[in-house]
Amino acid sequence: MSKELCYVIEQLSREKSISREVLIETLRSALLSAVRKKFGGRTNIDLTIDTKTCTISVFETKKIVTQVINKDEEISVDDAKKIAPEAVEGNVANLPLDLHDFSRIAAQTAKQVIFQRVREAERDAIYNEFKDKVGQIVSGIVMRKEKGIYYLNLGKTDALLPIKETLSNENLKRGDTIRAYIEDVRIAPKGPAIMVTRANPQFVASLFKLEVPEINDGLVIIKSIVREPGERTKLAVFSKNTSIDPVGACVGMKGTRVQLIVRELRGERIDIIPWSDDARQLIARSLSPATVDRIGINEESKTAMVVVNEQQLSIAIGKRGQNVRLAMKLTGWDIDIISESEYSKMRIEEADRTFTPPSANG
Repeated sequence: MSKELCYVIEQLSREKSISREVLIETLRSALLSAVRKKFGGRTNIDLTIDTKTCTISVFETKKIVTQVINKDEEISVDDAKKIAPEAVEGNVANLPLDLHDFSRIAAQTAKQVIFQRVREAERDAIYNEFKDKVGQIVSGIVMRKEKGIYYLNLGKTDALLPIKETLSNENLKRGDTIRAYIEDVRIAPKGPAIMVTRANPQFVASLFKLEVPEINDGLVIIKSIVREPGERTKLAVFSKNTSIDPVGACVGMKGTRVQLIVRELRGERIDIIPWSDDARQLIARSLSPATVDRIGINEESKTAMVVVNEQQLSIAIGKRGQNVRLAMKLTGWDIDIISESEYSKMRIEEADRTFTPPSANG
């Protein structure tokens, strides 16, 4: 029995990633609950399991008295001496109980409690493993889609990927292997809920951290990142080390690093610009791939007027205003874009307003 028990404990420990000590204590608690139930809930019954041999011992603790009044909690001096010759009145005696006396109901109760405790321990183990992985990337296999949520198999458990947290241009299928960003790990009635996303800008930042050693080592810093998932990401990068080109490090030799990320994002466009503390320079760069002719800024209201030539106007604004919208999020400035012709017209109108014609006597 003890050898079989040890084998089961070892097997459960490996399969469920639960420590041997936790499983033994779980089993001890379950069996103790069952045996106490059999004996009417008596609290003076205890149980031990040898951690090495898995041998189970059940005993009841009774007070040694001259005259027994409560036989469930007391034992006479004479009876106690038959078990332990050194027994003394007033002390307590631990009297062994026969485990084979378990009824079928008690055994079933123990079994139910064991499985319940094992499930609880397994949930705790999964929660403790993943709660420290919030902000990290995991790989998973798409198993199914239910009620607007994809279930990803992470090996030991499933992660939940809401459809709204996927890319706008992707339709995941069963068996697809994808990467996702752990956004939250919470306790739920059925166990830990691992919430992942592919839409969060930090997913892209984490991909760059994985693919670009300079970012992982802290030599290149992502100062700001914004995104419209599945369509475009803009990030501004910076390095205190003047010998390191932060943009070049992110792009990689012949674009290898950034292309790996673009493939993971199903072709999402990525604009990487060097960070600058100069607002004009940062705003101009944030409108990439457009070329800017001139910029006027208002520091107090954090507004900027950007002038571009006619050919660059649609590029600077972007499809449905996407490029300028992301540039504003990236820089934190409110940006208004006009063409050179519009700017020239404004200048003429302003000159007309300020022009004072000479008097007739002049």
